[in-house]
Amino acid sequence: MTIALAPATAEALPLHVLEAEDVALWAGQQSDRVRTWVETSGFKGGIGSALIIPNEHGQAEAALVGYGSAAKRARSRFALAAAMSKLGTHTYKIESGVTQDHLAEEALGWLLACYSFDRYRDSASKHPTLVTPDGVDGERIAVMAEAEFLTRDLINTPASDMGPDELEAAARALAKQHKAKITVIAGDDLLQENHPMIHTVGRASDRAPRLIDMTWGRSGPRLTLVGKGVCFDTGGLNLKPGGSMGLMKKDMGGAANVLGLAHMIMASGLKLRLRVLIPAVENSVSGNSFRPQDILTSRKGLTVEINNTDAEGRLVLADALTLASEEEPNLIVSMATLTGAARVAVGPDLAPYFTDDDVAATSLDLSARRVADPVWRLPFHTPYEAMIEPGIADLDNAPKGGFAGAITAALFLRRFVGEQDRYIHFDIYGWQPTAAAGRPKGGALQGARALFDALPDLLNL
Repeated sequence: MTIALAPATAEALPLHVLEAEDVALWAGQQSDRVRTWVETSGFKGGIGSALIIPNEHGQAEAALVGYGSAAKRARSRFALAAAMSKLGTHTYKIESGVTQDHLAEEALGWLLACYSFDRYRDSASKHPTLVTPDGVDGERIAVMAEAEFLTRDLINTPASDMGPDELEAAARALAKQHKAKITVIAGDDLLQENHPMIHTVGRASDRAPRLIDMTWGRSGPRLTLVGKGVCFDTGGLNLKPGGSMGLMKKDMGGAANVLGLAHMIMASGLKLRLRVLIPAVENSVSGNSFRPQDILTSRKGLTVEINNTDAEGRLVLADALTLASEEEPNLIVSMATLTGAARVAVGPDLAPYFTDDDVAATSLDLSARRVADPVWRLPFHTPYEAMIEPGIADLDNAPKGGFAGAITAALFLRRFVGEQDRYIHFDIYGWQPTAAAGRPKGGALQGARALFDALPDLLNL
């Protein structure tokens, strides 16, 4: 499907967006025919409500969409998109009711609401089209929506069709689209190239582990994105119960999100040098699975005591982060569906992140509001470092006690970026548990739009 807003010159029906308290006033200013239609329809202006107004011949001449109240909108996102399914397949232009500072958000929500995952069944449906609102960069909105669709498709695809091979293929397709370079180290070659923990986590699967390395751009500051690509996580020998294993196709959500972010960067032509690193593995169970109490040696040389084989994501990220830091980029960002503790802390809707850079945090928070991509900063609380030091090895991959699980995981990762001050780690959920306006149930892009919007500040572009 084409992911785009209609040009400003397109022929369109006027769309009036009305708060609940303004419906009677608006109707009173219309012709008797229109006022009677609105009154008899029972349209009250609630979020998700819509009304198509016919002309004298029964053909659509305009439409109304309910905008609720500011208090109601604060409890959701993309209020305009909530009514899309009731507007038929016409093309519309917003004529009133949305302030300039919310037009881009509502236009983005409109496009995001057009998504459907139709790989396994014909679920495609036609949607109404929106004319690019005045003052809105329609191409930028479309690129954001394309990135979201890419991320959703990757996460929604079951592990039977989205293993390390298929994730590599998706990265190669994106690289080809944007004329980026890509190399892959797979199987036992990971040992030869000193990525031992990526190999250890993925060696039990008959789908070879690999490190995907994509580069793009010839000038500007260096940005390296690292995404967790655990295509399915059984928990290893610390086998997950069935209820916890059910959503593990989304454990490569970090990789899907950095590919979505990479698409935004490359499609927008940002003047930077981009590198994307994805350790792609399947955490399976077999005779050569790594075990609790094993001691692993990482690419960095730090040793790690394994106290839970289900804390595998930080292991594969550690080797990739070490490689990323060796190039000394201006900024390293990791994204991963890493800990249940992060979900307990902030729920599924917020994308928690960690950084020691207060200026970067301010930029991210402001950008998150601009692009309707909520984030929340959690601390790299250095006094907790002792919790990840088991005594027998340099690091513990699963500290006992249950406290501060998201923070200790982030501190573990920080050990592998060395003296790199410009490091941001996102511990995302990557999943929309219940359908909402512009956000169908399933895979989700989280934090990536906020990062994309903040990059000009973060890298002085």
